[in-house]
Amino acid sequence: MKIALEKEAAAYPPPAESVVETVVEVKSFDGATITVSRFSLEQHRVPLAKGQPLRPAVYHVHGGGMITGSVDLWRPLYVRNVAMWDVQVFAVDYRVAPENQAPGPVEDSFAGLKWLSENALSLGVDPARLVIYGDSAGGGIAAGTTILARDRGLEPPLAKQILVYPMIDDRTKYGSDWPVREFLAWTEKDNLIGWTAYLGADRAGREDADVSIYEAPGRATPEDLVGLPRTYIDTAGFDLFRDDNLQYAARLLQAGVEVEFHLYPGVPHGFEKATSASVVKRAMENRRLAIATV
Repeated sequence: MKIALEKEAAAYPPPAESVVETVVEVKSFDGATITVSRFSLEQHRVPLAKGQPLRPAVYHVHGGGMITGSVDLWRPLYVRNVAMWDVQVFAVDYRVAPENQAPGPVEDSFAGLKWLSENALSLGVDPARLVIYGDSAGGGIAAGTTILARDRGLEPPLAKQILVYPMIDDRTKYGSDWPVREFLAWTEKDNLIGWTAYLGADRAGREDADVSIYEAPGRATPEDLVGLPRTYIDTAGFDLFRDDNLQYAARLLQAGVEVEFHLYPGVPHGFEKATSASVVKRAMENRRLAIATV
């Protein structure tokens, strides 16, 4: 599975020379050191003139099924996104399972987000215009981080969360006659491996297990989601997480959260690799607009 995910990351275009990466060390909840990488274009590093408004920024949480992935692996994606979105991207190198089980990855993610919020002004970033962005497992960790940021009183609060086919519920199950199964890029077996590594075999997939909404946001009720920031979710028609994502969007709406939801029919999890496809171009533009409107 790790090899397949590494091949997926390698499918993105090579880095643009104009993007500069700098790395800072941050202390996480347990005293361990993690890193946050800042990806920026030259215009993002030029001191702002007096009266010029501060820019938004994206805090990116990478995917990897809870068990793999790193900033180094996904660097081409971050570089592409900086150029596409024209904002700085800050990528957290959270520690993955099973060595770092829940709630460790969410705590690592929150530590990096808190550092960014506290240092935003010195980085030319408006702390009131921070967007947290995560895809797949990173989407689940981003969703958990967003809830944690609300509960710990991050100030200013996050402006928006962008969740791309997020992995949010360890209880995902479909009947044997589910017609989408044969088209899955991320299978139920893959999912069980990821959640078991993350939560442990004694908790993963058990309805009665003590699993927090930070660890598996798909377990949240509408009441748990009140007060969260504006949310953008997109998902794929041939995706194991499709129904979980639809239900999460519905519960956010019930909680009074502003939600923008996109379902792309006929494509699988990780469909962005087909960069020339019209559906990919449409998804990329929708995500860009979601950031541009912060």
